[in-house]
Amino acid sequence: MSDSLLVDAMFWLFAAGSVVTGYRVFRTDSMVRAAFFLLASFAAVGGILVLLGAEFLGMVLILMMAGEMLIMAIVMVMYMMNPAGLNPMWMVHQHRVAVAVGVASFLVLGSLAFLIDFPERPNPRPEEATAELGVELLGDSMLVFQSAGVALLSAMIGAVVLTSRRGRYGDAEEGSEEPLLQGAEEGTV
Repeated sequence: MSDSLLVDAMFWLFAAGSVVTGYRVFRTDSMVRAAFFLLASFAAVGGILVLLGAEFLGMVLILMMAGEMLIMAIVMVMYMMNPAGLNPMWMVHQHRVAVAVGVASFLVLGSLAFLIDFPERPNPRPEEATAELGVELLGDSMLVFQSAGVALLSAMIGAVVLTSRRGRYGDAEEGSEEPLLQGAEEGTV
């Protein structure tokens, strides 16, 4: 199989996967499952971007969506009255309007692929495309993004620790209480 046929086959596989998993977001009856279907849909779009030569954007999309959807799933498990966000629930409000808008948007955006004459490559490809795009997108903000990443990771770890059955001060089922400071019982503190 030639490279061109392989790329075409992968494109259609990613495209179909993105549409199917995007559809499943609204057909599943669980918020957690919806988050992971949305992650799969965005990962397929990231794969399409990689195939189109936008490797940096594709990988950033996959990375950002993976982090975002995992955070969303963890938050839903923590705060929903629905245990673990897995019990059945209706995921769409104003169902007919949502279907009409979704179908209309798909038809308009899908028709652009057939109606627009895309140029082959109007501008020369830069030698360091990924590095130039990274500087353009992040510029002087790299430290901010790295700090935000560490803060989000710390928040996720803290949320998991705080919601565990064994709390900071003992088993939650037994009424965990903060211990007294050393010497507090004698009044020396």
